This record gives sequence, C-alpha cells and structure tokens, in this order.
Amino acid sequence: MAAGNHIDVCICTYKRPALLRRTLDALAVQETDGRFTYSIVVVDNDRLRSAESVVSDFATRSTIPAAYALEPRQNIALARNRAIDHSTGEYVAFIDDDEFPTKRWLATLFDACVRGGVDGVLGPVQPHFDQAPPEWVVKGHFYERQRYPTGYVIDWKKGRTGNVLLRRHILAAESARFNPAFLTGEDQEFFGRLIDKGHVFIWCDEAVAYEVVPPIRWQRGFMMRRALLSGSMSPLHPSFGPLEVVKSIAAVPAYAAGLPVAFVLGQHRFMSCLIRLCDHLGKLLALVGINPIAQPYVTE
Repeated sequence: MAAGNHIDVCICTYKRPALLRRTLDALAVQETDGRFTYSIVVVDNDRLRSAESVVSDFATRSTIPAAYALEPRQNIALARNRAIDHSTGEYVAFIDDDEFPTKRWLATLFDACVRGGVDGVLGPVQPHFDQAPPEWVVKGHFYERQRYPTGYVIDWKKGRTGNVLLRRHILAAESARFNPAFLTGEDQEFFGRLIDKGHVFIWCDEAVAYEVVPPIRWQRGFMMRRALLSGSMSPLHPSFGPLEVVKSIAAVPAYAAGLPVAFVLGQHRFMSCLIRLCDHLGKLLALVGINPIAQPYVTE
C-alpha cells in the first residue's frame, strides 16, 4: 500500500440513530484493494448525544476505527468543521447519516481523485425507499438528482457533501471551512469559494451512494418547509443580486396563479409548482428580515 493514503470518512448526524447504524454498517465493508486505509469520524450535532451509543457499539464490533465527537451548537456547517478538525488523513470523505454506500464507493472515489489529479471527487446520490412511495412522489422525481459523465468538472451549483472525497490539504486554511451563516446550502457556498481559488472538482458517476427517503419526506408540509429554508439561505450567497430579486418577485405570483392548473394536471405537477413557489417566497421573506423556518434543520 502506498504510504500516506488514509481517508477519514466523516458523518454529521442529528437524531437519526437507526439510519446512522445502517450507514456505519455499509462503511464497515468497504473494499480498499490495498491502496488506502480508512477510519470514520462521526460528529453528533445533538447536544443530548443521541448518536454516541450507536458509534460506541459500532466501534466495539468493527475492525474499522470510529471516533465520536460532539458539536452541541445545532448548525450543519459547524458540525462539518468539527469533523474536519478531527480528521488526520490525507483525504476527507463526507457522506450523510441517511445514506449508505456501495462496497466500492470509497475505492471508486479514491481512484478517480488520484487518476484525475484533482482536489476532490463527487458522486451520485440515488433515492432508496424502504416502503413504496405514493405514485406522485415517483412521477415528480422529487428525490432524484442530476447525474453527469465521469470526469465532468463541476461548478459551485453542483457542489454537494453527501457523497464527496476531498484532499485534506485544501481544507487547511480557515477560509476553506464551511460558513455557519448557512443553515442549508453551505456546501454550495463552500465549493464556490474553493473553485474561485482555482481548486478543481470532478464527477465520478460510478461512485454511488443511496439516500433513504422515509415516509415523512413524502409529506407536503415537509417539502414546503425544506423549500422555504433553502430559499431563505439564497440571499447569503455572493452571487445573489438584483436580478435574482426581480426573478423571485415575478415568480411568486406566477407560481401562485399556476397552482390551480397544476392541481388539475396531477399531484406531482402541483407539488413541483408549490415547491418552486416556496423557494422564491423564502428568498423574498429573507430579504425583508423574516425567517420562515425557525429550526436549524428540516428533518425527521
């Protein structure tokens, strides 16, 4: 094995012990081909330490080292930064606590990063339903994300941390940390800053992880709250300007007027229209100082 090839797989978690256990079990059986070693860092963003026993149990029965850390301040960016602080390897991978990877997930990301000579590699996150969802959820493609050809150089809008491998040296500077002002979209803002500095990130379509989509996420209220929160974070991004404000001012009445028509066309059309409406509404509310979502997380 080449020296210096150690990966810290980081998971930020908040009150999802059962899902976290699935993630850890999938990480325990990663194939390395003898090219790297890896360990796991779990950062619990719940001050009540709901994940501690899960990590402790995993550590006692697994050959893969697993460390537990607490970030009591409820903020995903702070949790990600805490994970980086506890990493020691030459590479840092991030996967969400509601995801589970394929056996060759880490090896595929690593190979793509080394072969491409890039600063990081992102892979696709596909939805996984333990229970069959309503037809309108499937038809609306609400949990399907766009995929790209392997080797595709991403821009900041495609930056995600649910499935990514990064070279740790790019995270050394304080300016390369996640911005806690963002309650969501902190990953896009993070990638935007690093790309502006000249760092290059590519896509690897073979490095697949699966996101568990539980029934609560099929609820219309959940989808609306998540869209409002996402929209309310947009004005914080440096690229947000007057044109985006004008677009949202025009979009809110347009989507509102389109709701009756969308309802006739089917629930998937109606919810797509409603989600877009909530996203633009969240932007406008944030501009006038109104926080539409009080919680730091919109989750189960």
